[in-house]
Amino acid sequence: MSFSYAEQIEQAMATLAEQQARMAATAKELEAATASATSKDRMVTAVVGAQGQVVSLTFHTSAYRSMAPAELGRVLTEVLNTARADIGERVIEGMSAFSGLGEMLRSSMTGGTELDDLLEPLRSMRPGHADAAAEERRKRGRQEEFRG
Repeated sequence: MSFSYAEQIEQAMATLAEQQARMAATAKELEAATASATSKDRMVTAVVGAQGQVVSLTFHTSAYRSMAPAELGRVLTEVLNTARADIGERVIEGMSAFSGLGEMLRSSMTGGTELDDLLEPLRSMRPGHADAAAEERRKRGRQEEFRG
């Protein structure tokens, strides 16, 4: 089933508005997200925010008072890096839902229309056109998913 260019634009704009709302909600959620890590000996817990900023350090024992400065520094560095890695993974996971959105919108604007037929001779002149043709088939499959 082929859609007119105007229908494709309308559909793309509706999808874009939906994705923008999802992105805003995800960004708000991630902005408030924190991650924590506790040292192996349970002496200290670090809490970091979504941008890796230190929100808090809580010492559960007074063992840090008798530690050598280098040893305490190592423990703090390890705990902070663990918490930052955790929040980083959560941010990546939250934003990965939006990967390929631009490509999907772009292909929805040119896929399955007379514009595609018009551009085909130019596309065939590109180096590696065989690879491009396989990529175009993949894009069209994604386009069908986009159209529902």
